[in-house]
Amino acid sequence: MTTQPQPGVPLVSGAAGKGFSSFTRRHPLPVFYLLAFFISWGGMAAILSAGHLTVTWAAAALPAGPAAAGVSLTALLYGRTGLRELGTRLRQWRVGPRWYLFALLTGPIVMATTAALVSMMFPGYYAGTTTLEGTAAIILGGLLVGLAVGILEELGWTGFALPRLRRRYGILLTGLIMALLWGTWHYPMFADSTDPSGAIPNAVIVAVFLFAWLPPFRVLMVWVYDRTGSLPLAMLMHAPLSAGAFINSFMASGTATGMAVLMPALLWGAAFWTIVAVVFLVKARRLRDANP
Repeated sequence: MTTQPQPGVPLVSGAAGKGFSSFTRRHPLPVFYLLAFFISWGGMAAILSAGHLTVTWAAAALPAGPAAAGVSLTALLYGRTGLRELGTRLRQWRVGPRWYLFALLTGPIVMATTAALVSMMFPGYYAGTTTLEGTAAIILGGLLVGLAVGILEELGWTGFALPRLRRRYGILLTGLIMALLWGTWHYPMFADSTDPSGAIPNAVIVAVFLFAWLPPFRVLMVWVYDRTGSLPLAMLMHAPLSAGAFINSFMASGTATGMAVLMPALLWGAAFWTIVAVVFLVKARRLRDANP
């Protein structure tokens, strides 16, 4: 009997495996994450050591890690077969309009609503720029950064890691495992985050920034990919999230203290977890109705 490969996980051929360590063939996921962290964090450290850029701009090196790790391991482990399969998923655009609406609008709607709430709760929070030209430049920059980040990161996270985790675990656990590593991978960007008043410890701020809202959004991304199999859709879903975070950071005045520092991330997390709960409740109801 011939074993068929799972979607996104080509079988390792004898030729593709020759000369490559047996450990990597047996444990591609740990190797992928080690490579992604090493390339991203190492690249960022190298840029910072040159002394010409701030952490915010040096973080532009981060997305190269998952992209390079995912593509290189696909080529080394699976050869041309794996690269062709990856290319097939990159051309998977034909999904229902509702999936595009969900992928493209979930992040922006949550973040825009949150921005309005934070503005009411903490007047002056978003005073990073006062000119129309400045605001337009930040938004355009956010959109460009978001698109680049979404394409590069998801080439690795969804293109390589997700299918392999999904073979073993359900949507929720797959999303949470990915989110734990995804959040940790972002650590250099937020390591120096502080509350100017000193009321909230640095460790709490970093934990909230990394794990209050990224886990539920990653669960939603896993669910969307599970239903569509579209790698471009995963990239497009990631893009507005990164764009929104970029715009939020540059529009903020930088004078927030205490709970105001944490409020956007906490509200994003509450909203995304609510959406996750609704998705799973609807899914459970449909299963119950289909099997009375």
